[in-house]
Amino acid sequence: MVHGTEINDHSPRPPLGVPPGAPTACQARHHALRDFRWHQGDPGDPAELLSDFLAANGLPVRNLGRTDDKNRTFGDSTICGAALYVSADAGSVMAGGTVGAATPVPGIPDVYAVVYEHTPKPARAAWGGAWTLGPWRESWTRAEHANAVEEVRAAIGRGDVYQVNMVGHGSAGYTGDPGPALRRVAALRGARYGGVLAGDGWALATASPETLVEVRDGRVITRPIKGTRPATEAGRRELLASPKERAEHVMIVDLERNDLARLPGTGPVTVDELFAVRRWCGLWQAESVVSAPLRAQVGLADLLRAVCPGGSVTGAPKLAALERIAALEPAGRGVSMGAVGWLGHDHLDLGLTIRTVAVDGARVHTWAGGGITADSDPIAEVDEAAAKVAPIRAALAGLTTGAA
Repeated sequence: MVHGTEINDHSPRPPLGVPPGAPTACQARHHALRDFRWHQGDPGDPAELLSDFLAANGLPVRNLGRTDDKNRTFGDSTICGAALYVSADAGSVMAGGTVGAATPVPGIPDVYAVVYEHTPKPARAAWGGAWTLGPWRESWTRAEHANAVEEVRAAIGRGDVYQVNMVGHGSAGYTGDPGPALRRVAALRGARYGGVLAGDGWALATASPETLVEVRDGRVITRPIKGTRPATEAGRRELLASPKERAEHVMIVDLERNDLARLPGTGPVTVDELFAVRRWCGLWQAESVVSAPLRAQVGLADLLRAVCPGGSVTGAPKLAALERIAALEPAGRGVSMGAVGWLGHDHLDLGLTIRTVAVDGARVHTWAGGGITADSDPIAEVDEAAAKVAPIRAALAGLTTGAA
């Protein structure tokens, strides 16, 4: 135990699936060497402690723009990279923002990293027993969700905020082995960061399509997603024609531009693509690409403090939005609305943990929400959140839908 932070040298259980964001060159040959864990309330700066751990394992966290085409070594093992996870609460701590309601998955660390080497043929872990999923229990009713939307609209009317993302939580009891269900989630269509990350007695699976931050070939990149419609031709036309969705989207793009511009060591920030419509499962979503060149040394700690928690799942201004989120959401965001991905020797690639689930020893947890503006219709926002979580819950239940 170091300053309330656990650093474990061991061989944890084999992975339940490929870690999110892991390079295809790894070919699922991941063997965990050691891990790092930080829980909210532990002493120390989580961004710095994480960086210290990764640097000690030979990964280039002090200068993310550096490239290296050879794996570095630690002891007798060859390090291929590390899986990283940062919760929404940890992101709020890093940003100096208000932390929300208590997490419904307290056994999962708020910051988690696993250093991997390659192994010829990793075993696949099974928790044992057939998967049985119970009924869902929601953190708020449809009426309560709609009332929260109205509260945000009132705050916008007062000038407290411009936009706030509201997120609801649901959980269901389960028995048996969650591995196959988690892998079904990770395999959903459009999952850029599809994968599974597991610790002692817990696991998360993500089907996230959204890049929180990527550093590759001398550039830092973010790809915010904001704006959703059903994946039909009519839905696509409606999304492209919606002034509300475009205004909401552009507001978040401006926020992301500001986040990158505040990062020391970056050059001019550019919007490389604006409001491109892409598909995730049975939904169209609008995505933009914002990037900047790295002109000087940029470290992981500064980068995390600049971009976490993600603007598309908080709002604008970010710190004011975090205050409204903490005041209105009845359940903590847990593993959702954070970051998960991969740090290699030549790149960093973190996805935003939307479309993400967690399992602990007794329950499976999901989250979904959307951005609220002055023009938001409360019932439409409630329906949008339900549409986002539906493919995830169908995959957990083993149902086949048009979303797959």
